[in-house]
Amino acid sequence: MSKISLIIEREYLSRVRKKSFIIMSILGPILIAALMVIPAWLATLEDDETKVIAVIDNTGLYSGQIEDTELLKFEFLSDHEEDNIRENFKESGYYAFLVISDNLLNNKSAIRLYSDSQVTMDVKDHIERSLKQHLKDAKLRSYDISELPDIISELENIDVDISTVKIGADGTEKQSSAELTMIISMAFAFISYMFIFIYGGQVMRGVMEEKTSRIVEVIVSSVKPFQLMMGKIIGLAMVALTQILLWVVLTILIVTGVKSVFFDNSPMPDRARAQVEMMQNVEAGEETAQTAPDFNFDKIMEMVRSLEPMKTLLLFLFYFFGGYLLYSALFAAVGAAIDHESDQQQFMLPITIPIIIALYVAMMTFRNPGSDIVFWFSMIPLTSPVVMMARVPFQVPLWELLLSMTLLVAGFIFTTWLAGKIYRTGILMYGKKVDYKELWKWLRYSDK
Repeated sequence: MSKISLIIEREYLSRVRKKSFIIMSILGPILIAALMVIPAWLATLEDDETKVIAVIDNTGLYSGQIEDTELLKFEFLSDHEEDNIRENFKESGYYAFLVISDNLLNNKSAIRLYSDSQVTMDVKDHIERSLKQHLKDAKLRSYDISELPDIISELENIDVDISTVKIGADGTEKQSSAELTMIISMAFAFISYMFIFIYGGQVMRGVMEEKTSRIVEVIVSSVKPFQLMMGKIIGLAMVALTQILLWVVLTILIVTGVKSVFFDNSPMPDRARAQVEMMQNVEAGEETAQTAPDFNFDKIMEMVRSLEPMKTLLLFLFYFFGGYLLYSALFAAVGAAIDHESDQQQFMLPITIPIIIALYVAMMTFRNPGSDIVFWFSMIPLTSPVVMMARVPFQVPLWELLLSMTLLVAGFIFTTWLAGKIYRTGILMYGKKVDYKELWKWLRYSDK
């Protein structure tokens, strides 16, 4: 056991002292924090330039039907001014000019927006919304139903805001959020998938490097091949957990610091509020409200607490560690069986397919976390580290968790035994092209 400890210590210290580990431990949280902070910062930036747009309505049907906003002004001009604006557009002072050449009910393409630069989507969308509403009203009036536009307008403004509440075993109620649960579910699944591949691949490359450099011949003179394999796998697992912990802590510190310096006591601009509500809009084409709901930090924290963060974190560590150990044993076996990375494809495919399938199944989880396919894939050891972590925020029954965890431990023991038989033979095998038939022979060799 002391030999395995020495190998773990060597693998751990040699990795965490590398410049690449230190750089990624610092750069990773900065990138993650940037993904969280930059969208919020961009939302606070407000375009304060007033844009004036000339409207030339050749039909006379749409005068005054495009509403002004704080930053968009529309001037309706007569027909004969079109040529003058075209020829002297740069000197006109207009941001753009709009030409309506025919009744849009009969010809929806009879409208052009001209500018000397690409107009923004905000401008285009505002014009389209205003004219669409006017055309809907005009079409309804053509049926001689005078009150129907008002009725439809009232119907479109009807909204429902569902608050999800979790009831505990003792009858207590906690505010929850389906959206937050979905985000956390996918985040856990993706992080598990990403780190299993990153650090599993490092195990494979480390074994290959020691094999091709013949250092392993010296090492196995003092320790058994199985001890070497387990020491390498566990040592890299500790490196992975160290980096995850650093990422979490540093990301929280960076985001908290940026928030306190740049965002506290700074009101959200009206346009930013409108953008927030636009992202919350689930019905295409629905007009965005001008104010966003107040940000309630206590409410969000209550939603987070309803997900039992400590239990979720412990389960994440278990499934991450279990999944990593299982796949790393297989990666170590592949690294021991081959001499060059170009030979790894035939052996990597069977290992890669289950975890890729697991990621796709995890994406189905937030729609139906209790479906049969999600259940079975959360039990199979090769897929449970990703799929079960996607299910955990949806409150998995205790017996399912225990069964999945037991099967994962059993799967790890089996794959480690399997990989150990390949590893002990392949680690000293040089210059031979290995195929599945050869691996089968290695598996059948006696342990004596």
